[in-house]
Amino acid sequence: MAIEIIAAGRAVPPRRVTNNDLAEKLDTSDEWIRSHTGIGARHIVDDGIAVSDLALEAAWNTLTLAVEERLVPETTAEDLAKTLDIIVLGTSSPDYHVCPATACIVQDKLGASRAGALDIGAGCSGFIYGLETAAGLLELHDRRKRALVLGAETLSRFVDWNDRSLCILFGDGAGAVLIEKTCAPRAGPGKRGLLRTILGSDGSGAEYLIVRKGGSRNPYRTGDPVEKAPCIEMNGRAVYNFAVKKVVEIIEQFLSEENITMEDIARIVPHQANARIIQAAAKRLGIPEEKFFINIEEYANTSSASIPIALHELNRNGGLRRGDLILIVGFGAGLTYGGSLIVW
Repeated sequence: MAIEIIAAGRAVPPRRVTNNDLAEKLDTSDEWIRSHTGIGARHIVDDGIAVSDLALEAAWNTLTLAVEERLVPETTAEDLAKTLDIIVLGTSSPDYHVCPATACIVQDKLGASRAGALDIGAGCSGFIYGLETAAGLLELHDRRKRALVLGAETLSRFVDWNDRSLCILFGDGAGAVLIEKTCAPRAGPGKRGLLRTILGSDGSGAEYLIVRKGGSRNPYRTGDPVEKAPCIEMNGRAVYNFAVKKVVEIIEQFLSEENITMEDIARIVPHQANARIIQAAAKRLGIPEEKFFINIEEYANTSSASIPIALHELNRNGGLRRGDLILIVGFGAGLTYGGSLIVW
């Protein structure tokens, strides 16, 4: 049995904010932002749009694509939604702070009446954690066949837009993949799908990327004075060092333990946090940057959504062929990290 990716879709808000737009309000410039991050623009949600709205749009786009390209036998996206057994949503910016899970809101609006639904809170690694979780849940039960795995974020709601070091980094968006349990082999000739995933964490770095206000450690209480919304705090240097180290380690571990070479891998699809992280990892690995797919210039850091958005773009633009061996790799708050080796 194999867990195969059948289709990938995305949703990004129409409002595009360029570096020059930010430079009109902050002491920064397009040149400075590009040179330090590789970012040229980001897409930001309008008031009234929540993570579930972006996730739902990405879900419909994915299901519609699967139907239109005849990747599934169902004839409508609505019929396909009814066959889903699991919905897993990676997000750090859910619709509601405590409950319900945003995945349940998506499940209801999709009409996925038989699907179990849950959120994954693993920061920017959320999509990789979600993919492995959904695959495991499918494999645990003979009658489970299909799952929808999403990454969706509106982190623009959790940044201080007066903090030029941080607000320039993030954008909003959602990505999704439809996965299915098939009879294809996971090893040997003709192997298909999700071959192996590496997951890890280092909680000693929890303070490096954090939103302090609102949880049980520092809750809101009746009578508290009105204060600004909770915002992301980040130790940029510590996160950068962690990210480069883990991207390199994960790739080297796959190469060593799976007995493959870099030439065997068609593309590496990393979490899009900062182009300099990817460039540093490529240099340490001794491989050309072109091996990595990078689209951060247009979207900035969309956290758990960045990898599925990239998969959609790469596939739709003809950058992936059936049978290609690809590697996705991510890192994020927690600190968490992970990677998956996939035959497309």
